[in-house]
Amino acid sequence: RSAQAEEGIEALRSEVDTLIVIPNDRLLAISDRSISALEAFKTADQVLLSGVQGITDLITTPGLINLDFADVKSVMAGAGSALMGIGSARGEARSIRAAELAISSPLLEASIDGAHGVLLSIAGGSDLGLFEISEAAELVAQSAHPDANIIYGTVIDDALGDEVRVTVIAAGFEGGQPKYVAKPVITTAEINGEANPIAANDPIAVALDLNVDTTQTPRKRVSFEELVAEDEIDIPDFMK
Repeated sequence: RSAQAEEGIEALRSEVDTLIVIPNDRLLAISDRSISALEAFKTADQVLLSGVQGITDLITTPGLINLDFADVKSVMAGAGSALMGIGSARGEARSIRAAELAISSPLLEASIDGAHGVLLSIAGGSDLGLFEISEAAELVAQSAHPDANIIYGTVIDDALGDEVRVTVIAAGFEGGQPKYVAKPVITTAEINGEANPIAANDPIAVALDLNVDTTQTPRKRVSFEELVAEDEIDIPDFMK
């Protein structure tokens, strides 16, 4: 099954712009002994859903700093493998802690080190501070390639309350794939007792095909004289 999954990933890789893979054995890092297999897979699905939604919200939801599809395409078109991470935090240094969680997600086996393209979404309530946004973006930038193209946006969502949520999608690695690093898998089960090893080698893959026409209609430039001609505005003598 593992070999079949790897073959499927390789076949899929040649057909899409960006491929995000979550190995199933990483589910151990977010689970305890009482969780069912279905619940564990749903957790991984929710991470992928939240990550994609975090980026699409930047495009579709009016915010402080918005992106358009051209920004997304500039990072992910033909990028090969990509990584996705999500983090949220409340309280002191919440934006920094959320960013740290996003770039060290337990579902990721690889590091964003060396990523040449990064999409970053920072969401929070109306009390989200300018320095909080800057600190989160700076932390992610330090973790990527020094010359990385980092595009970020900010969404204000009062439904989040005092929570700050950071979504990171990193792509554009050397050789088309991120650098894999060994991460210890720590589970709640290991605190209460030794967990039995679980064979789960079939990865979950998400493919993003960005073959979409992003041609934008040029905006008509309107001169000040035309605006004045179209509207009845009294201009003081000292401005004429």
